[in-house]
Amino acid sequence: MPHPAFRTITPGTLKGAEWHQLLLGAVAPRPIAFVSTISAEGEVNLSPFSFFNVFSSNPPTLIFSPANRVRDNTQKHTLYNVREVAECVINICDYALVEQMSLASTEYERGVNEFGKAGLTELASELIRPPRVAECPVSFECVVEQIIAIGDSNGGGNLVICRVVQAHYREDILAPDGLSVDPHKLDAVARLAGDWYSRVTPESLFIVPKPNRNKGIGIDQLPEFIRHSNLLTGNNLGRLGNIEQQAIPSAEAVEAFRQEPLVAYTLNKYRDDAAEQQKQLVLLAKQILEEGRLEDAWKTLLLAAPTV
Repeated sequence: MPHPAFRTITPGTLKGAEWHQLLLGAVAPRPIAFVSTISAEGEVNLSPFSFFNVFSSNPPTLIFSPANRVRDNTQKHTLYNVREVAECVINICDYALVEQMSLASTEYERGVNEFGKAGLTELASELIRPPRVAECPVSFECVVEQIIAIGDSNGGGNLVICRVVQAHYREDILAPDGLSVDPHKLDAVARLAGDWYSRVTPESLFIVPKPNRNKGIGIDQLPEFIRHSNLLTGNNLGRLGNIEQQAIPSAEAVEAFRQEPLVAYTLNKYRDDAAEQQKQLVLLAKQILEEGRLEDAWKTLLLAAPTV
């Protein structure tokens, strides 16, 4: 299969706004830090930033970047505030608040409190001066450890490195053990480019078993007829390769699987056409694999193996 065409771009060859949109369009979706800060005079500011993520759990470290405005290279009020008072609350916004969060990104004059503009409630923090957003499902009280400017021109970033000193999780988003966030309940949102956002709905959630729980054989060790199949996707091959050698079904288990109704039906229906039988078994294995039944998919594929 021929490779698709690519457009190759060297940073600096496009206008800043054009490159900004292309970069943010690809690095997506991005989590959003809804950051509350306070100035030396006690003026509260609230603003969202999608240049944001978690970078360490011990010490618990979050980093967001209030980048210089691409339009005119001015800096955000949030950046002024954390330079004056090295504290902030990084609030996590859910879908129920996304319009209010977006409104808070309006470029009001310094000193305007976006809590009021966005209709949100200030909730006193326990260990730092800036308030939390009461409506947010998660809030991290942070001290600012360091601010690193990584560019002084339009779009230049300012990494605000934050250490979490207190965290607040709304009870209804936690799993029953209280030690993890239930993604079905968080209703998380994220940013793409331009006006686009994404929402984590139950329909968009899926599980990929972590390879660090075992030592998968890898795609390079799959039988050749599987590895080069034009019926299986890269995702299918990745899941098949994430199996330990000792977990590959034995010849006895594969033989016994012939009696499974769909397998037996396929073997019988195409018994006089070896090529079509193999194709149909591979398609059945693909269906079984996408149902999450890795071992049964392997059995089906091994039944489809060409005989020497």
